[in-house]
Parts: sequence; structure tokens; C-alpha cells
Amino acid sequence: MDIGSTTLIQSPAILEYLDEVYPEPPLLPVGAINRAKVRAIASLIACDIHPLNNSGTIGYLKNRLGHDQAAADEWYAHWVREGFDAIEALLGPGPYAFGPRITLADIYLVPQVFNARRFNVPLDAYPKIVAVDAACAAHKAFQNAAPDNQPDAV
Repeated sequence: MDIGSTTLIQSPAILEYLDEVYPEPPLLPVGAINRAKVRAIASLIACDIHPLNNSGTIGYLKNRLGHDQAAADEWYAHWVREGFDAIEALLGPGPYAFGPRITLADIYLVPQVFNARRFNVPLDAYPKIVAVDAACAAHKAFQNAAPDNQPDAV
């Protein structure tokens, strides 16, 4: 993200910057415990799911280690299920990840659900995650941010 002569990198830094510059609506809930729960979901995705499933990792599995697409897909699905198992257990009452307001947890979760669907990972075991994704999909901000609505979408 370019801001004047400064380029911000990494999702956590960019999202924290946006939350500080545009504090309404806040991306973290009230209360230290509630904020820690939201950050835990964001961290599970940013640290445990995404690094193992990004295009660089999948490319390395295929191009350097010689795994075929089926093996790469199995790798991807395994790590998504591991992360989603943990997230499903941590989600609060909806409609969003932790109640009536969108938080960082939702912002991190929606792209992972999109990717899971793109790679045909079954989501039947994750009704809370699917419900959060559906609630977010009905929100204009998520609609505007959807991959198909980006200028570089093919």
C-alpha cells in the first residue's frame, strides 16, 4: 500500500494503519479479552494457514520438490482444515466472527474461505465459518473488495 513516499507491506501492518487512520468503524472490539480473541483468529490465519498455502509455497512444492497438482491440493486442503478446525471452535455468536460488528477476524477469514472454495476444500464441517462468510458477503465493503470486482480481475 503506497502512502505518499512510503510503502506499507504485510497485512497486519496495513490493517493496523487503516484502523488508526480511519478509526470508525473500529476493527477491534471493546475490551482487552475480546481484542485478544479477534487477534488470535487473525494470527491463526496470518501465521498458520496463509504461509503454508500461498502461491510461493505451492509453487515450491510443485516446481522444486516435484509434487504434482493433486499432492499440492492435498497439502493445501490439509492446512486449511487444520486452521479451520481451530477457528471454528473459537468463533463467537454471529453474524460476524465475534458478534454484530465486522472485525479483523472477518477481514482475515473471508479471503481464506474464498481460497478454500477455489481449491474445492469441503466446508461442511465449518458451519460457523460459512455463516460468517455469508454475513460478510452481504456487506457492501466485502462486495467491493471481492476478487472479481478488482480492476485487474481476469
